[in-house]
Amino acid sequence: MLSRQASHALKALLELAAHPSQWQSTHALAQTQQLPEPMLEQLLLRLRRHGLLVARRGRQGGYQLARPAREISLAAVLAGLGEGAALQWGDIGMSPTVGQEVSPADQVTEALQRRLERARLKALEDLSLEDLLFDLRSAEASANSEAGLLLG
Repeated sequence: MLSRQASHALKALLELAAHPSQWQSTHALAQTQQLPEPMLEQLLLRLRRHGLLVARRGRQGGYQLARPAREISLAAVLAGLGEGAALQWGDIGMSPTVGQEVSPADQVTEALQRRLERARLKALEDLSLEDLLFDLRSAEASANSEAGLLLG
């Protein structure tokens, strides 16, 4: 599950990815994506400090992606938001208490948990903002197509 902060940040990043040559203010991003502006400002600052965004001050300023959307993984976004600890899987599993034996069934379920977590981490590393932007544009095209059928 994505946190609310991660979800908000991804909405703003997708808007920036959709218009890569435009500088977009926090205010404009918040309005376009219907996000709380104070929270969005904090999220964008974290992402800028993590090197995912660049900022420019002034009337024509705002934010842009620091590199192409295809080069920004979801794992990097989560790490930039400070949710990288959620990406660690070394402590996953059941640790026996002192003197308690771990049954073969416990070992199997612990191994399964590690496999699932590795798969989740790989998926986050393999998915880029460009992938999500493609999904967004596909969803928009589908919605427009359905709306045209209803009106036609």
